[in-house]
Amino acid sequence: MEMRRAGKTGLDISRLGLGTMTWGRDTDEHEAADQCRAYIEIGGNFIDTASTYGDGDSERVIGGLIGTLFAREEIVIATKAGINFIDGESKIDASRNSLISQLEKSLTRLGTDYVDLWQVHSWDPAVPLEDTLSALDFAYSSGKARYVGISNYSGWQGARATTIQESHAMKAPIATMQNEYSLLNRLVESEVLESSQTLGVGFLAWSPLGRGVLTGKYRQGTPSDSRGASPHFAHFIDPYLDERSRRIVDAVCVAAQGLGYSPLEVALSWVRDAPGVTSAIIGARTGAQLRGALTSEEITLPDIVRQVLDEISAP
Repeated sequence: MEMRRAGKTGLDISRLGLGTMTWGRDTDEHEAADQCRAYIEIGGNFIDTASTYGDGDSERVIGGLIGTLFAREEIVIATKAGINFIDGESKIDASRNSLISQLEKSLTRLGTDYVDLWQVHSWDPAVPLEDTLSALDFAYSSGKARYVGISNYSGWQGARATTIQESHAMKAPIATMQNEYSLLNRLVESEVLESSQTLGVGFLAWSPLGRGVLTGKYRQGTPSDSRGASPHFAHFIDPYLDERSRRIVDAVCVAAQGLGYSPLEVALSWVRDAPGVTSAIIGARTGAQLRGALTSEEITLPDIVRQVLDEISAP
């Protein structure tokens, strides 16, 4: 698999990342190991998780694979902090105290002394940005995080954070920005991608398959075994089941049929090779689903197909 450099850093990651949001909940340890094995066999080196995924179970599963399925130094492990679930409700807390506390818990669950990439999961309007960034400085200077990044920041927020971190040699430079990006959601093109490219920061795209909708599996309704039918994921899928999304999915399916590819391969390739994208993070419930996604490594979309999809999906 092709490796790409994350911005101005020395961090090289595969252009497809392995997302683990379902690990430990919808994806058990056996299936997770199967996914990880398939991903490593094709040359992938980048696993992305978060302290909230499966209430920490995703990190525990990954920790169980270190030393058994892969050597620690062979894989770039990225995790996030800054969101807590209290009484079933998500709460953003990107204060220094909360972030460092979550980092320590993540390291314990992962069974490792460091993470390769530690990211603030979300902007916190209630906490001064300098307080949030001081946690990144601590993680970086202590060696508990080799690189640091931000997630779900707007263009100006990401630019502000990156600029502050560049103001002093002792501060931790922002290596990556991670945001949602797909044919169904191209909002990052207005500011975030330009910001990351201008500032020399890597860009990580989450949910490049439009939360699974771009695979085409929701065209005839919601399959009983899909995330859309899951109580804790239905609200996540619903926004992309509208008429606009349906038109884009139809266009992807037509393009796929004409090229002899699957809709998944077309949609994922579009994001993976979009200007400014360092890595597109894909998640799956099963090893079979992941292997289907990894076949996209073998294809490149013709320019005319990319142009048509650009026009049809324009915000």
